[in-house]
Amino acid sequence: MRQRIEELRAVLQKASYAYYVLDAPELADSVYDRLYRELQDLETQYPELITSDSPTQRVGERPASQFVSVQHNIPLYSLENAFTSEDMAAWQERCLKAIREDDEQVVNFASVCELKIDGSAIALTYENGLLVRGATRGDGVAGEDITQNIRTIRSIPLRLNLENPPPVVEVRGEAFLPIQVFDEINAERSRSGEALFANPRNAAAGTLRQLDARIVAKRRLDFFAYTLHIPTSYILPLPQSQWESLELLQNMGFRVNPNKQLCHSLAEVQAFYDRWETERFQLPYMTDGMVVKIDAFTQQDRLGFTQKFPRWAIAWKYPAEELPTKLLAVTVQVGRTGALTPVAELDPVLLAGTTVSRATLHNSDRIAELDLHIGDTVVVRKAGEIIPEVVRVLVELRPSTAEKVEMPRHCPECQSPVIKPETEAVTRCVNPTCPAIVRGAIEHWVSRDALDINGIGEKLVRQMVGADLVKSVADLYELTVAKLMTLERMGQKSADKIIEAIAQSKQKPWSRVLYGLGIRHVGSVNAQLLAENFSSVEQLAAAQPEAIASVYGIGTEIAQAVYEWFRQPESQQAIVRLQQAGLQLIGEAKAIATNASLLGKVFVITGTLPTLKRDEAKAKIQTAGGKVTDSVSKKTDYLVVGEEAGSKLTKAQSLGITCLSEAELLELLE
Repeated sequence: MRQRIEELRAVLQKASYAYYVLDAPELADSVYDRLYRELQDLETQYPELITSDSPTQRVGERPASQFVSVQHNIPLYSLENAFTSEDMAAWQERCLKAIREDDEQVVNFASVCELKIDGSAIALTYENGLLVRGATRGDGVAGEDITQNIRTIRSIPLRLNLENPPPVVEVRGEAFLPIQVFDEINAERSRSGEALFANPRNAAAGTLRQLDARIVAKRRLDFFAYTLHIPTSYILPLPQSQWESLELLQNMGFRVNPNKQLCHSLAEVQAFYDRWETERFQLPYMTDGMVVKIDAFTQQDRLGFTQKFPRWAIAWKYPAEELPTKLLAVTVQVGRTGALTPVAELDPVLLAGTTVSRATLHNSDRIAELDLHIGDTVVVRKAGEIIPEVVRVLVELRPSTAEKVEMPRHCPECQSPVIKPETEAVTRCVNPTCPAIVRGAIEHWVSRDALDINGIGEKLVRQMVGADLVKSVADLYELTVAKLMTLERMGQKSADKIIEAIAQSKQKPWSRVLYGLGIRHVGSVNAQLLAENFSSVEQLAAAQPEAIASVYGIGTEIAQAVYEWFRQPESQQAIVRLQQAGLQLIGEAKAIATNASLLGKVFVITGTLPTLKRDEAKAKIQTAGGKVTDSVSKKTDYLVVGEEAGSKLTKAQSLGITCLSEAELLELLE
């Protein structure tokens, strides 16, 4: 029976691949169904022969009670957006400038254009060829484990189509609902008297978070894979470009969007964009733009990442839905960094499935550019189909009594004079005791990604700051039940829970505390990276900018912001008070060594080293304060050379770069 079961699985898996990935069915539905039932019957008779990758195991038997948060092995970064050809030209120029630091002769680069699917990003993990985990994107660092639901998507293989799969494979892609399926679901919900989904993206996201996988299976989600991560220690030839990765993904058994193109100029990228701006309406799924990625991995590595985005990729969005409405007023919000953000108060209008009554105006420069007046008829759209913004003013409809909009000269919260630095577009309040800045800092501190203090929301923060109970995040740890009960409508039971939640927050790890401090440019991903490389607040506070910037993924702007934050007296006082309160300002992660001679030094590794794996050598260099890159340039300080070294050695010799053997590297690190 074992042989027959294995034969049936092989036939059915091959048929599924042909049907869902290649769109070239090999078996009639009736034949597939009969073979599937035979396999099902055999597995019922011999349950000990059931395996996790069997086609019969796509749908779980029992609903999940909840979803568990899981850390992503590789962070899922979001993408920078472009909305015009000028944006794309500027992005190309930035990339070329960085690439030319390695090779001044580069005049262009190849890029891969892929349609941007309007769905939900998911991360898949395979071990020894078998699907072991599927997770939502979440915040990019952690998501929810939805493996049971992922297994219902038939275009996602349960087993990779590889004879010798790597120990671990990470795949990223987009789960989505085809338009026809979306319409059918909404029709059924209408007949049942249920609320309709606003759009396929929301429906896909809601479906993925269903606790009952059987419901997920009925909704027939689909999937396109677009990113592949395989450890560099894997011995078989690895893809060297995004285009090769897409080909390998399809060979592995994934569905890859066929509407893609390898472009060698910005003109070709523009042509691809122009073509699909109109043809996208004929597609069976929703797309809101296209993603452009530099093709060569060596060039991607050279460009690296900003705080939020990979520099080597960008999403060129199609024009969003736009509608006119009336500007009723302009209010100004003050954020936790003191930034004043003007907000348009609008006559409500239904836009891209939601009612919009407020829209960002960004800053004073944008207000001046629009020549905005109260009472104007303005055109509103959703930037990236997410954040409503005012696009332009229909001046011909302006009332004669309309008053010109001006940014305030004093903070609307504390009445302190505001400033507008010449190098920034943002107007700021610089009063550290401004109630809005204090509220913003505390709201950030208690947020889910930071210290996650349950029971303290925006309303309570406003109450506490207004009553002078807290003036900084450190004040939270000096609150008592008696103090909280002085607030309106605060009972002892609620106060007890809040004090307990504050106490529990002291156990949150160093990375969460670092993120909660609200240092400019330091998001949750960067906080994790910094905490992994500086295992205590003392180490990070003492680090020079070049040491901080040596961490992969941390740029000079972030490093400078961190360095300057720790030089401020109020920051130093806050750290002392948080230490006294018992916060976790020490981690168990690796610490950058104090080998001053290697801080910020750039290493490249080539060839096979005698005893060290490449990842091991890289870790030792980073622990010593060095930085490891993949390409040799004039900025490279050392080339570590193993057996079968290739063109990197030749280039390093021509540039006069110091070459080290493994033994010399270890001696240098000591």
